[in-house]
Amino acid sequence: MSSPLPVAVFGAGHMGRHHVRVYSQLPAARLVGVIDQNIERAKALAEPLGVRYAERWTPEFADIAAATIAVPTVHHLAAARPLIERGIGVLIEKPLAPTVAEALEIAALSRRHNCIVHVGHTERFNPAVLAVQRLGIRPKFIESHRISPFTFRSADVGVVFDMMIHDIDVMLHLVRDEVARVDAVGVNVLGPHEDVANVRIACRGGAVADLTASRLALKTERRLRVFAENAYISLDYHKRSGVAIQLDRNLDVIKFARERNVDDLSQLAGVDFGKMVNVEPLTIENSDPLTTELTAFLDAVRLRRSGGGAAGGPQAADVDDGVTAVRVASMIVDAIRAHRWDGAADGRVGLEADIVGAKARSTGRPE
Repeated sequence: MSSPLPVAVFGAGHMGRHHVRVYSQLPAARLVGVIDQNIERAKALAEPLGVRYAERWTPEFADIAAATIAVPTVHHLAAARPLIERGIGVLIEKPLAPTVAEALEIAALSRRHNCIVHVGHTERFNPAVLAVQRLGIRPKFIESHRISPFTFRSADVGVVFDMMIHDIDVMLHLVRDEVARVDAVGVNVLGPHEDVANVRIACRGGAVADLTASRLALKTERRLRVFAENAYISLDYHKRSGVAIQLDRNLDVIKFARERNVDDLSQLAGVDFGKMVNVEPLTIENSDPLTTELTAFLDAVRLRRSGGGAAGGPQAADVDDGVTAVRVASMIVDAIRAHRWDGAADGRVGLEADIVGAKARSTGRPE
């Protein structure tokens, strides 16, 4: 068995805590450090595990082969650059960067230094998504709903980069086609960024996706529906459950009618349709997506092969996948801002510049 890879985690916030926990339990990893500008937060994570902690990383801090970047998105490029330049493999939490330009810069660094860069699109490793992939279908329509109460995290970005980015990557991963057009609408309630968004995405090969994300809901719901030429699939991410209806395993209604000498299908109105359709529960394994993702990342660093994992197995999001997700998310945000609420050239456009400031100005009270 290969020796464990020495790893560090940059960022001791919500996602950083999870990465620290998983690395500390993975046989393939040896956690050696936690870095965060809030030294007390880094200490709280590192000290119980007996690993080093610091406010900032220097090459002398620890000899590492791989690292997770879980700092705020605006700092991804700055945190990743010195590591990539030294050939240290990095997994950057989603989204890869706040802008397409910075995402492209990270990708260029990765190529220039021949360095493994993965992006934390963990939903790819959700057992429900893996179950869909095992069916080997080609989606023609994808519908997703990802709604939850506001978590008071990621308030510096809108719901597209905060939550919908998961479903953008899943859609791109399943469809494997280029986005041709987006039509989006969103509203902001808590600040200047969109808190609810819906987008219809058209791909060049004909596939269509309808994605909805909200951080204003009173409950959490994460659902995915996939239509293909030969199947219909419905998934509940939250409950890790799903069903599939496949053409080749179901009754041909026209053939069924002919065999019974039925001239008008309305004569079958009394037949129990539910008993005619073969609804198959999806086989969803009980696995932890982050553990699977980090295992694939460490495999990629060890083997110097982007994507990681065994051939034919789950593939992590590489840096180019991360760039594409950021590009599509940016297209959606731009479409939201350009949406004409009144349909006219001189009508209201996009979001309020600052919903709190707008209310204060309308009432004459100071902000």
